[in-house]
Amino acid sequence: MKTLTTVRTERIDEILAGFDRLRIAVLGDFFLDKYLDIDSGLAEVSIETGKMAHQVVGVRHSPGAAGTIVCNLAALGVGTLHAVGFCGDDGEGFELRKDLEALACSSTHLHVNAQRKTPTYLKPRDKDLPGLEGEHNRYDTKNRQPTGEAIQRTIVASLDAILPQVDAVVILDQVEEPECGAVTTLVRDALADRARRWPGVVFWADSRLRIRQFRSVIIKSNQFEAVGMENPPPGAEVDPRDLLEAVTRRRAETGAPICVTRGPHGMYVTDPEPTMVPGVQVAGPTDPTGAGDSATAGAVAALCAGATLPEAALIGNLVASVTIQQLATTGTASRQQVRERLAMWLAQQQ
Repeated sequence: MKTLTTVRTERIDEILAGFDRLRIAVLGDFFLDKYLDIDSGLAEVSIETGKMAHQVVGVRHSPGAAGTIVCNLAALGVGTLHAVGFCGDDGEGFELRKDLEALACSSTHLHVNAQRKTPTYLKPRDKDLPGLEGEHNRYDTKNRQPTGEAIQRTIVASLDAILPQVDAVVILDQVEEPECGAVTTLVRDALADRARRWPGVVFWADSRLRIRQFRSVIIKSNQFEAVGMENPPPGAEVDPRDLLEAVTRRRAETGAPICVTRGPHGMYVTDPEPTMVPGVQVAGPTDPTGAGDSATAGAVAALCAGATLPEAALIGNLVASVTIQQLATTGTASRQQVRERLAMWLAQQQ
């Protein structure tokens, strides 16, 4: 198994310079990440109930799940962005579409449907405590009834309409409840078919629970998903030999390359040959929220700009190393930050 230990700075600059001309569609489950900033010093007891009344002094929101990928692609300067999926006809859907438009991402194919809710992660947090320490219990809004066939076929129709206009389709299957999100069996089958029929378009998929059900598209999984390990204990690691065996077998089944994330150890990729791509070692507190999505954004943009898969994985690692150090938010990285992290990575390989 090969390990990537060096790359020319000029080569990465060349790849990053190509981001301006890229056209990328993100298809999947678009959530709204909504933060309630709480001032704990203002807390008061409700006269009526005797329960604590937390006082919200700020409200922030941004596109989450598939929207996190859009945020990262926009921060990297990708030229044209499209959102494909659905949202509810509700206030959260309005905020989601407004936030996407602020990122210059077209929401023409983010279909508004009154029968669906806009999935939302509501995150109350103490404004003065950074990172995970300040987060209260989260409140989730999800669709727990199956997505109607009409919506599914509308998403496939949008995929067909947009394919001639894009360099890549990024798929994010975030909803854990089966058949309740945008990436249903019908949509997944259509994606496999279109990936075979459109070899010039990069198809890249990530999934919370169903990554093994994708075919003919590049898939990204973590090391435990790759070997079929459920509920790994804290600090667990997969032996690289076991990973190589499992991923080689999976590569033959899916008919497309595979990328495996290994936390701070970086990524493993199957093509053009099995290669370990070390991660960037960072110091200080970190917040892993959205790290996988930021890595996806960097890697897909790099592939579209002409990178090999190991080079793309490296850029994904560089982006994620920036975003994990942004606390109490779902972070993004600029191209300049990627260049700075490349210098750090190169020094660590010596």
